[in-house]
Amino acid sequence: MKNARCLFLFLAAFFELTRYDLMVSSVGVGPILQKLRKQRSSVKPGSEKMQNSICEGVLLATCFYWKPVLCLQRSVCTARLLRKYGIDARLVIGYRPAPFFSHAWVEVDGRVVYGSAAYRQRLQMLVTA
Repeated sequence: MKNARCLFLFLAAFFELTRYDLMVSSVGVGPILQKLRKQRSSVKPGSEKMQNSICEGVLLATCFYWKPVLCLQRSVCTARLLRKYGIDARLVIGYRPAPFFSHAWVEVDGRVVYGSAAYRQRLQMLVTA
């Protein structure tokens, strides 16, 4: 049963990565972030175990994806999957003005679940979705 769930989450994450690539190439990032802002988590209660399983599925999918996956693509996919499974996730994009640097990560209840927590303290918040 556990292996079936892991395989399903891997395939769902791989689908989300592909969907993101197709949308970026056709409409750009703006509409993706707008859709993500409108997406709400379902009424199912999410557990920390499920959060970890989804994050592991996304990580595995990025390893097998045919091209490099950057932080924004990975974070959008993770946030969408977490919300799909009832976990109220928030995508955060932060930046440092000089020298310029930006990074995206996912938070649940104020804690970083996908990405490094150090970025949260070192970068200024630019966008949340």
